[in-house]
Formats: sequence, structure tokens, C-alpha cells
Amino acid sequence: MRRLLPLVLAGLLLQGCDRTGAVHTAEEGVRLLTAERIHTSDPDRPVAEAMAWDTDGRILAIGSADELRQQWPAAEVLDMGGATVVPGLIDAHGHLLNFGFSLMWADLAGAQSRQEVVARLQDYARDLPGDSWVLGRGWDQNLWPEREFPTAADLDEAFPDRPVWLVRVDGHAGWGNSEAMRRAEAAEGAQSLAGDWQPQGSRIVRDGDAATGVFVGGGARRLVERVIPEQDEALREQALERALAAAVAVGLTGVHDMGVSRADLALFQRFADEGRLPLRIAAYAAGDGDALADLCANGLYNHDGGRLRMHGVKLFIDGALGSRGAALLEEYADEPGNHGLLAYAPEAYEGIVRRAHECGVQVTTHAIGDRGNRTVLDTYAQVLGDAVDSDHRWRVEHAQIVAVEDIPRFAEMGVIASMQPTHATSDMPWAGDRVGEERLAGAYAWRRFLDAGGHLALGSDFPVESADPRLGLYAAVTRQDRDGQPPGGWLPDQVLSAEEALSGFTAGSARATRSEDETGRLAPGLRADFVVLAEDPLQVPAAQLDALTVRSTWVDGEAVYEAE
Repeated sequence: MRRLLPLVLAGLLLQGCDRTGAVHTAEEGVRLLTAERIHTSDPDRPVAEAMAWDTDGRILAIGSADELRQQWPAAEVLDMGGATVVPGLIDAHGHLLNFGFSLMWADLAGAQSRQEVVARLQDYARDLPGDSWVLGRGWDQNLWPEREFPTAADLDEAFPDRPVWLVRVDGHAGWGNSEAMRRAEAAEGAQSLAGDWQPQGSRIVRDGDAATGVFVGGGARRLVERVIPEQDEALREQALERALAAAVAVGLTGVHDMGVSRADLALFQRFADEGRLPLRIAAYAAGDGDALADLCANGLYNHDGGRLRMHGVKLFIDGALGSRGAALLEEYADEPGNHGLLAYAPEAYEGIVRRAHECGVQVTTHAIGDRGNRTVLDTYAQVLGDAVDSDHRWRVEHAQIVAVEDIPRFAEMGVIASMQPTHATSDMPWAGDRVGEERLAGAYAWRRFLDAGGHLALGSDFPVESADPRLGLYAAVTRQDRDGQPPGGWLPDQVLSAEEALSGFTAGSARATRSEDETGRLAPGLRADFVVLAEDPLQVPAAQLDALTVRSTWVDGEAVYEAE
């Protein structure tokens, strides 16, 4: 031991500062950032004015500028002046490839009528080859005067001979024209879309026995989507490049990608191998598919570069509230007799959860309606058994409409609520119509989850919503749209403080992937992932949170985005 001690001490000196703040002698490559204020999300030192990191992008120390300058007098100094630095923002629920493709398809978000949708499609289609599908995303019938589902006939006059397929804003319904439906029915092994039959957990909207052109739920959508030509690898690569560039430009240093196939993961791996991932991806396998099978066969996946991992599986139990696919305990207030859709029979869902558990895979489930959420909680309790008190960190994605008596169960069972603040501000004009005023007590109830001792991870569900986390911070703190409506906020007793919202997009999201010892905070030993803002998000008026200026985004101590 005596012989080893000098070597150990020499090694510590070469490594630099440890968590105790010991002085370092090796300064080569050390970078020192100073700013007016650094919010660390670390309770041990919540605010600082300087941060040092090494060539591996690991934080060496957080403290005052004078202290750190004395410790590393020869360090490269990055003076951010009056800027504010926050931990890298992590979106706890997004879809990178879908986001990239949405940037390449017709953008229908915010269209105020069917006619506006058609006009946008005609503009978009002018640059397409004449025989290609016209693809778009973002329509929402709740924004239209009649608030009713569209039909194929609304598209047929403008597009009589070429197929059109449009994904609803929530991603849980599709709208096609007659040519798209004709091709779906003509495909090998296809059956007629007419009749009174329905796919499991889905709904073909019909007038009498004729399909109208709207398909709700994955099983129904796939009847049409399976005949759309697959995107080639070059197009998939382009979509990913666009999504990554857009994400870091708004301050994201991490994304939990919900629903990744074997092919998707292979593309991410190639980007990671080539040094083309500017942020961290925590990938979740897409349901009971090939990626989950790989996890069970080969174990949890970690890329050596530290920017890509797959430890979990993302399942569905129901659909979306806007298309009345969310599974409710009581019928929809605006559609009597409709209780929504369960994506699986409860027994089949439990079987998948149990298999994932046996493989050591973290489970998360999309659940929007109160029946969907209760089904998930009941299933988790059944599968986990005595391990329900363990640090399993299973999750529920969205948890939008939850029976009030079920909210404490999240904390009691250690289940993380992965929620999206902008869903509330998008849905507030019509959510009460869907479920009635009484059930709004458990709607988008962030404050109730926290007060019950629960853990929140915040995100956006892009491209359903904007990938910009500033909009999420704004929605969480104000519960208003960007015009400041309604005055005082919608269900204002559920607002979060700015500190709580920022924590949900940083430390809370990191904890949800067991990454809290790597990211989500700015503390010695963690990754130097951070965002430089012109304004302080914890000091500006809440109404200005959506307009924070992102000056630069940093991952592993290197700038991956700098504003012009």
C-alpha cells in the first residue's frame, strides 16, 4: 500500500480537481466559463458565477470566478458577460425522425379550416413529382368552425388522382383522400374498409358502412400507411439531420426518443459512430417490436461515446383526447356512448409489460385518459409485485386526464409522470367539452402530482407540439397561450414555479433515465452540458419565458449551436 500511495496521489493531481475542490496542477485543456449567473439545478450549490471543465467535457468545479481563476490561472477563459447559464435542457418525450419528416412534409399546424389545409397542400405539392404521395402533418379539427372530423371528399376535388395522407396533430389519427383508400384496399392481403368491423384498439370512422377517410388509432392508420412507399435511408438521414439541428438551436442537449425501431437505432448508432450526434438520445424501443427483442436478447444498450443509449420500452394503452381515442372511465361528454380505445386488451398489455420486466427493461406507457392511466397503474402494480417499492423508475407518458384518487398512486408506486406543459395550453379550449368539468380536476395536474410527492419529467411530444422548451417553460408557469389567454391561466391552481419548470426540463428528465449522475445538473463530475441564455429564466416575468434568447448550446463542453 505504501508503494501505491505516491502513484495514487500523482494520479489525483494529474486528473485535476475532485469533488472536494482540491487545487489542480494539470491545466492543459481546462476551460473556465464565467457568467453573471449560473443556475445549476444542484441543491448543494444552486447558483454560481463560474464553471471549469476538462478535455473530456467533465465539470471540474463550480464556484466564484475569483476562486476558479486562482485554481486554474492558465485555463482558457470563456467570458459570457451578463448572460445566464442553465443546465442543458432535456426533452423527456420527443420523436426525432417524425420531427425531421414533419419539417419535410406539408405543415398543417394551426390551419383554421379544411379549406386552409387544402390550400397549404396545393402549395406544397407544386414541388413534388406528379406521382408521389402528398404527405402532411398537424391538422386539428378542433381549430375549425365546425369542430368535426373531415372526410376524403374534402381532399378529392384538389387531388382526384394522387394519394394524400395527413397525420393529425396528435399523431394518433390520419386523414386520407379516396385515392389513398383505394390503394389501401388494393394492396395484397387487404380487406375492404367498408362494413362494421374495426381493428383492435382503433376505429375507422364511417358514414353508415362506408369509410369517411379518417382513421383513429395505430391499427386503423396502418391500413393506409402500410401502402405508402418507405422512406429510403438517404431521406431518413436527412430527416434526422434536420431534427438534430433544430433541437440544439432551441437549447436541447438531450431527448428521450419515444418509439425507436431497430432500424431507427441503427441510424442513430451510425450518427454516433461518426460524431454527428450533437445531443444525447435516450431511445425507448417501439412497443413489442424488434428493438425490444434485441434488448431482451442482448441486454441494455450504451454507445461508447456517451450520447446514445436504449434502456427502456415505450408502450401504448390508449389514444389521444383530441381524436376521442383516450380511454375514459366515463363516456365522452361530447360523444355519449364513446369511452375511447384501449390499444391492447389488459391481459395482452400485462404480458408485454411482464416480459420487459423480466428482461430488465425500464417500462413507460402512453396513457392519456383516466381509464388508460388506471389500467397502467394497476398493471405496473401487478407485474412489479413486491418490487413496486424498488427504484424501478417506470414511467407514464402524458398522464393527461387522471382520476384525482389515482394521482397519489404515482408517488406511492415510484412511477414518474412524464408530462408535456404545452399539451395543456393546446387542449384547453376544448378539453372541458371532451370530459366535462368534473374530470378536469385531474387534468394536466402538474401541481397535484408534485404536492403528492411525485416526480415530474417535462417534455413536448414534438412534433405534436413545438420542440422549443421555452414554450414548455412558459406554458408550465402561466397555463396561458402565447397571447396571454385566458387571464390568470387555465386551471391556474396547477401552475409550476419557474424553478420547478426548469427542474422538470433538466434534473427531472435526467432522473427519468437514471442519468442524474451524468446530466441534468451542473456539478463536479457531471457532463458539461449547458445552455447560455441572454436572460435569466428565474428572474424574467413569466410572460417572457417563451422569448428567452438562446445564445449557445453546449454538450460535453463544446458548443453544438451558436446564434449568429
